[in-house]
Order: sequence, then C-alpha cells, then structure tokens
Amino acid sequence: MRYGGIRCLLLCTAIMVGLQLESVQAQEAAQPNILLLFTDDQCFDTIAALGNTEVITPNLDKLAKRGVSFSNAYNMGGWNGAICVASRTMMNTGRFLWRAHQVDNELAEEARHRRMIPQVMHDAGYETYMTGKWHVKIDANKIYDHVTHVRPGMPKTVEASYQRPNEKGDWSPWDPSLGGFWEGGKHWSEVVADDAEDFLEQAAKSPRPFFMYLAFNAPHDPRQAPREFVEMYHRTDLKIPANFLPEYPYMEAMGAGKSLRDERLAPWPRTPEAVQLHRQEYYALITHLDVQIGRILAQLESTGQADNTYIVMTADHGLACGQHGLLGKQSMFEHSMKAPLIVVGPGIPADKRIETPVYVQDFTATAIDWAGAPRPETLEFQSLLPIIAGQRQQQYDVIYGAYMPNKQRMIRAGDFKLVHYPKGDTYQLFNLREDPHEITNLAANPDQTQRVSDLKDQLAKLMHSMDDPMLSTAQEER
Repeated sequence: MRYGGIRCLLLCTAIMVGLQLESVQAQEAAQPNILLLFTDDQCFDTIAALGNTEVITPNLDKLAKRGVSFSNAYNMGGWNGAICVASRTMMNTGRFLWRAHQVDNELAEEARHRRMIPQVMHDAGYETYMTGKWHVKIDANKIYDHVTHVRPGMPKTVEASYQRPNEKGDWSPWDPSLGGFWEGGKHWSEVVADDAEDFLEQAAKSPRPFFMYLAFNAPHDPRQAPREFVEMYHRTDLKIPANFLPEYPYMEAMGAGKSLRDERLAPWPRTPEAVQLHRQEYYALITHLDVQIGRILAQLESTGQADNTYIVMTADHGLACGQHGLLGKQSMFEHSMKAPLIVVGPGIPADKRIETPVYVQDFTATAIDWAGAPRPETLEFQSLLPIIAGQRQQQYDVIYGAYMPNKQRMIRAGDFKLVHYPKGDTYQLFNLREDPHEITNLAANPDQTQRVSDLKDQLAKLMHSMDDPMLSTAQEER
C-alpha cells in the first residue's frame, strides 16, 4: 500500500511536471520575435510612403504600408551635443532623459540589477542580439547574449566632408580610401545587414524567440554611399526646405553655436546649393540603408520567421540638414526631435497613420508587452499597443524636450509648442497644425499672451517631474 502510494505520488508529480513543461513550451511558442531597426540621424519625413516625394525608399514604403506609422514620434533631447547618447541610453534603460543621465555612469549597477531592457527580454525567455552603433556607457556584451561589430557614435571623421561645397575637390562619397563608412573595406550599413542575415539563420534553429537590436550608423555623416546611390538624385532638382534660412538668428542663444561639429559641415551663410548638396548625399545614404533593410526583411521571410515577428523601425532622433539654417540635431525643432516610427506584426493594422504624440523609446514598453515580461519599476515609457488598438487617444499629457542642462527647453501641448532659450530669456511659440515647418513665432502676439503664460507654467511643472537639472541651477543662482 505504501509503495502504491509512492508510485501514485511519482506519477502525479510526473504529470504535473509534464503539464508545467507543456505550459512553458506553449508560452515560448506564443512569444513573438521582436526586431528593432534603429537608424541614426534619420528625420521623420524621409520616407516616400509617408509623404516625401523625393527620397527613394521602396522597402521602408512596403513596411509602412504593412503596419502603423506614428507621425509625431519624439526623442526627448540630450545632455550633450551627441544627442544619440541620450536617446540610446533611454532606449536601453527605459528611463526618461534626466534619470537616464543620472544612471549614465552607473550602468554597470543597472545591469547588476538586470534592469536594462535587453536583460529584461532575456529573462523573459528571449535570445538577445545586437550589432552596429552602440554609444552607451556599458559594454554591450554584458547585457546582450550575442554581439557583433560594435560601432562607435559615428564613423571616423573625414575632414574632407566639412565646409562643403568648396573648390578643393578632395571629397567623393564613394571613395573607400577616405575611410568613414568605408573603414574596414565594406560599407557599415552592409555589414549590419550581413550580421542580421547570419543571426536570423541561426535564430531559425533555436527554440527561443529572438530580440534583435540592429543599429545602423546611417544616415549620420560623413554622408558616404556607393556612387550609384548618390547618382540616383539630381542635386539641382532637390527642393529647398520651406523653412530654409541662410543663418538661424538664435544660433548663440540656443547654445549650439557655429563651432558645433555638425554645423561645420557647410559654410556660413547657408546657401540653397549647399543644402541641395547635403540633402543629395543624405538621401543617398537613406536609399542605400533602405536596400540593406530590404535584405534583412527578405531573410526574415526566407527563414520562416516573419509571421511571428514584430518589426519596429525608428531612429534615435531627426536631423535639420538645411532647415532653419541648421545642419545638426541640437535643437527643439520638429525636424531634429522627431524620427520615423513604424510598427509591423501580428494583429497590427495595415497602412495606418497615427498622429498621437509619442516617444521613440516607447518601443521599450511595447516590446515588454509583446514578451509578456514583468514591467521593471524603473521603466517610464509607455506601450504603444493601447494607442494602436484605439483603447486610448493620448499617450502623454504633454511632450518634453531639452538640450543640455541649461541651454534649451520645449513643451508641446496639443497643437502648440513653446521653446525656451534661457540665454537671453528667448521664447518661441509655434502652432504645429497651421505651421508645421515652424516658420512663424507667435510668442509676441498679444492674442497668445495667456497661452504663453499657461505653457510656461506647464513647462515648469514638467521640468520638476523630469528631475530637470535646470531647476537646481536656477535655485542656486537665486
């Protein structure tokens, strides 16, 4: 009788273990793959399917038509001139700007507590992979399962790429001897695609779902692409942006200055010819990038993993490339703060556009939702899924932007944006619905006095909630 009871107990235990194993296997099978296509310096309006009639992006066009595109996806800004550092730190920690800055030198501690987003995904059962641009203050190998070709913030500076156009004749975007994107013998965008193809082949044989962080350095300068891509664009046919200026009048007040590296790419004053030159090479890099994305998507399809994969395409931030007399991204203008954001995958509506303002780093919370993983207490960004499903119409009450601890601040509330340059106490107010190119400053209009006052109050409260260092600076000055 005693032995019969033991046999029964062992049998019941085996059944229970079997059921638990089946449950785990079912959960793993249900977990989707997640693929992030993360580009660098790509403005929100550089995809043909989303309204740009000049740029050639057939693969990104197909992606946009397969899913949901957010037309107002913001990066919060940065704590130094390299805006990508802040953006990528936020993307890998899930923290808002200044709290990401607070842990910027303590990422090893974040990793020890397994708070980094790729660690959360690993602990949820994912095989994690990273290749390309990193620019985060922790070794990628410490938080991803697989890492290849870690790249710096930008390809090595090519001096011939600055102050153009000029008469020197020492610049050719397709000349491998100049280095930059060609360093190592193969264009870096092509290397990312090679790496992605290899890992997708490997992932197809694994029982675990994958989380892929594919970080292109393109279309960051130096603007180098193979000759055939540059020659796709006839420079003199390219449009001059509606908000073109020979020189931005608040250049010094905004804290960027003419000495900023990005702004030295073209001479002052800016000319239409210079803008056309830089946009030609910028678009060429984007089209070359688009081809590499097409390769990755084709490999995803050929390995049989496409149907169970969510794809998110976005960038760390935008780029002026000739708008407002600027070339860089160190401003609060839409062209520099906003990036493309496309979401594709099972259950995602096709060919849908959403204007709700969000942050590009909302990808973090969205991925965690897809994984069914516990939400880390340090995660501050919000999932895009309720917005996509129409369960809510607003993601955040207001949108925040900042450049450096004391240089620029921004708040967007509804259709209005208020920009503040503390140096000189300068304010700008734009109606983004009526003036999407931010040409007309309404701040001094008498009929906008109350709106400006209200937005100043909202910005002060928002800065407080963000642990904005400018508040402590102002208190010290008092």
